[in-house]
Parts: sequence; C-alpha cells; structure tokens
Amino acid sequence: MSQVIPLGPGSRMLTTREAAQRLGVSLRTVQLWVEADILPAARTPGGHRRIPHNAVEALALSTGLGGEPLARSARSPARNREPVDAQVLVAHEGEQPPAHTAGSALRPRDVLLVADNPIWQVRCEQALAPFLPSIELRFAETGYLALLQIGQKAPDLLITNLELPGMDGLVMLRTLERCESIAGMRILALSHLDDAELKRRGGLPASAELMQLPVSPEGVAVRVGRWLLHQRVS
Repeated sequence: MSQVIPLGPGSRMLTTREAAQRLGVSLRTVQLWVEADILPAARTPGGHRRIPHNAVEALALSTGLGGEPLARSARSPARNREPVDAQVLVAHEGEQPPAHTAGSALRPRDVLLVADNPIWQVRCEQALAPFLPSIELRFAETGYLALLQIGQKAPDLLITNLELPGMDGLVMLRTLERCESIAGMRILALSHLDDAELKRRGGLPASAELMQLPVSPEGVAVRVGRWLLHQRVS
C-alpha cells in the first residue's frame, strides 16, 4: 500500500508516533491500523512511513478518538513518551502481562461483542445480564470498528461473527494476529462455515474457538459462563 512520495515543505504529513499521540493510542496500534488499511500511509525516499494529517484528523473526529493535539510545526522527538496502551506495549517488548495483579480477580472482565444485527446484540445483552457485574459488555457493528475499539482497549474476551459487512471477521482476526497482544485475548468466533471451509480460507487464530451458527444468545451465554468460571479457577 505504501508508496515513495516527495515531501516538500508544505506537506502536512505525520510520523506514526505523531499519529499515535494525536489519536491517544500506542505506536503499535497505529502501525496495525496502517497494515489494515484503516489509515493511509506513504513512504519517504528514506523508507519512513508518513500518514496524512487530514486522515488522522478524520479518524479522530469520526470515532471520538483524541489524544494530544499537534501544533503545525510539531515533530515528536524520539525521547518523547509514547501514549500508553499497556497490554500492547508489554507484549510488543516480548513480555506477557501478569495473570493476576492485586485485585485483578475482582475486576470485571471486558467482553467485546462484534455483530451487525442490533436485535442479536440486544438478545445477547439480555442473555449475558446474569453475569453482571462480573463482565463489562461493549459492542461493535463491523470488523473495522472492532479494530478501533481493540486498539484503544484490548478485551479479555472477543465474541465475533465472521460474516460481517465490509471487513469480515476473518480479515479482522488475521489483522489482529499481526499484533502480539492477541496472545492474551480469548476469541469466540461465530460462523455458518465449517472447519474445512475455514481452513481453506486461512483458518482461525490458535486462541479462537468456533461456535457453529445457528446458535442462540443463551448458548453463547453458557459458553461465556464457562469461560468466566475458568478465569476464576485459574
């Protein structure tokens, strides 16, 4: 996707670090979004990525993301502190976050449900209500929006339909596989496709479990309950 472009003095282009600062996410998250074509990028003759300032601003305005505004002449020195996305940064350095910290057993588990059907979302919310407040449930309607949410905060459990409009669930999961933070995320994939067809299309990440559709929201809730029980035991 990247191409060599001349950057004259009037060009309004940002480094990946500046884009991360403006959006309030980690440097690795911006790199992931570039690889997923969420953010356009070009390369300088020296091989460095540059992202159009207007694309970063459009993403910030359309999604509600927002870190520290950048001055027109700003260029972030390498010594500047990078916006913190703790789970992504720890994994990027080849370390795993501790399984339990003080009070972690009491914190709600973050669950992201990705589905484009609002009725299905409501029914799942109702089915998962008995697990409150042990879980915090949030939603995304597309793979694109899911990536944005995961970039801001990686969930403990990702429940996603694989048949989604635009960026489908398989493309989203393969994009996530390029980010090391997926290792600490449990994934429940819902699909009409069988194992053989999924394998033909590239397969699921090792941390993903397949639930064949049709499945009821109550069936999903049962699987979430088992996962919560395992979390408490471990």
